[in-house]
Amino acid sequence: MSTYTCINCCVKFASADLQRDHYKTDWHRYNLKRRVAELPPVSAEAFQDRVLRLRQEKATEEEESQMCFYCNACRKQFGNQKAHDNHLNSKKHKDNLLRFEKEHKGGELEVTKKSVVPQKPHPALAATAQGKGRFALEKQLQREQEGDEYEDMEDDGEYEVVEGEECEQIDSDEWEKLPENPLSEKDCLFCTHTSEDMVENLKHMSTAHSFFIPDTEFCTDLEGLLNYLGEKVANYFICLWCNDRGKTFYSLDAVRKHMVDKGHCQMLHEGLALAEYADYYDYSSSYPDHAEGMDVDEEVVPDLLDGDEYQLVLPSGAVIGHRSLLRYYKQRLNPSRALVPKKSDRRLHKVLSEYRALGWSNMQQQAAARKARDLHLMKRVQAKWQMKLGCRANKLQTHYRAQVMF
Repeated sequence: MSTYTCINCCVKFASADLQRDHYKTDWHRYNLKRRVAELPPVSAEAFQDRVLRLRQEKATEEEESQMCFYCNACRKQFGNQKAHDNHLNSKKHKDNLLRFEKEHKGGELEVTKKSVVPQKPHPALAATAQGKGRFALEKQLQREQEGDEYEDMEDDGEYEVVEGEECEQIDSDEWEKLPENPLSEKDCLFCTHTSEDMVENLKHMSTAHSFFIPDTEFCTDLEGLLNYLGEKVANYFICLWCNDRGKTFYSLDAVRKHMVDKGHCQMLHEGLALAEYADYYDYSSSYPDHAEGMDVDEEVVPDLLDGDEYQLVLPSGAVIGHRSLLRYYKQRLNPSRALVPKKSDRRLHKVLSEYRALGWSNMQQQAAARKARDLHLMKRVQAKWQMKLGCRANKLQTHYRAQVMF
C-alpha cells in the first residue's frame, strides 16, 4: 500500500517526488479552494475539461471583441455584438431596412456584414520593433558604447570569421535621418499656427487655446520646456492633461483634436507629474530661509525645542499644549478685564423706567424666564427621545457569518 497520498484530491503516489510535484499543480490548488468552500473535490479529467472549456470561452470572447459589424441599410459600423443587436431593434433601423429592401429587390445583398479588425500596436512600439524611433536609437547608442569599450582592450588573439553570418552595420548618417521633433518653440501645440518667435507663440496659445505655463516665475528653461511638450505631443501623441492615463492616439491630428474638444489645453502640474518637469523648474527662491549661494540639498538641522512636561515651544514661538489641558486652552479670557472700568447703570435704569411707563411689570419678566426654562426642558426631552429612537432603529447582527465568498 502506498504511503504517499493527497487527502484533498483523493489520489495516491508511488514516490515522494511525485507527491511534491502534485502539490504544485493547478488541480491541487483548485481542490484546496473547493475544500475551503466546503465543496467536494473534482477528478483530474473533470478539472481538465473545465480548463479547456474556460479557454474556449475566453478565445470566443476575444474573437467577438475583435469582430466588427456593418449595417448596409443604415451605413453604420458597430464594434461589438450588443451594440449591433440594440441597433437592429431600433425604429430608425427598421425604417431604413424597408427602404433598403425596396431599393434592392432583385439583388441579394446582405444587411449586416461581419469582419475581423486586427488590433494595431502603439506607434512607438511598432517603430522600436522596426529598428526606428527614439528607443531604438538609445539601444543602438548603448551597443556602440559597449563596442568601443571592447575595442580599447588589448587582445593578442585572432578572431575567426564564420561564413554565412552577416554583421548589420548602421551608419551614423542613418541616425540623423530619424524623425525628430516636428514642433519647435515657434509652433503651436494645439493647431497648425506658426508664430514669429517664442513670445508670440505663447501669446497665441494663451488667447486662442487658454494655455499658460504654470509657475512661470520659477521656470528656468522655457524654451526647453516648450520643446519637450512639442516632442511629447508630436512624437508620442500624448495628451498634456491626460498624461498617458487616458485614451491612446495614433496621430498628431487626433491628439490635437482631443485636447481642443475636451478642454485639455493645459499642463498637468501636480502630484507625480511635478517630477516630469523638474529639469525645467527651480523653486529654491521660494524657500523661507533662501539665501544667495546656499546649497539647496544641504541638510538642515532644526533648533532645539523648549518646553516642559505639558507644553512644547516651537522655534517659531508657537506653543503646543497637552491634550489633558484642553479645557483650559478653550477658555477665552480677556487679559485686560481688570483695567476696564465698571460700566454705569444709568442707561439701564433709564430704559427700565421707560418700559415701566409703557406698562411693563416684573410679572412679565418672570413669565419670560419661565418660558425660557420650559423651552430648554423640551429640547432636552426631544434629544433624549431621538437618541432612544435611533437605538431602536439599529438592526444589530445577532449571528456571525463569515464574509468570505469562494
